Amino acid sequence: MRLVALSDIAEMLGGVSRTRTTEITNRKTFPAPIDTVASGKVRVWDRADVERWIAEYRPTQRTDET
Repeated sequence: MRLVALSDIAEMLGGVSRTRTTEITNRKTFPAPIDTVASGKVRVWDRADVERWIAEYRPTQRTDET
């Protein structure tokens, strides 16, 4: 398992803003974070879960590395 945080997800979505990435990650369809670190302020996700979500819901925003 490889972990990603909000800034990583923003890059995976083709460089969208952190604000937009936060909106996207708060959607009901987006995978739940697997943990919250740094005193509950930083959410982290399984990269594979995020890649699957992007492939299904945002295929035109995929970067070459996903």
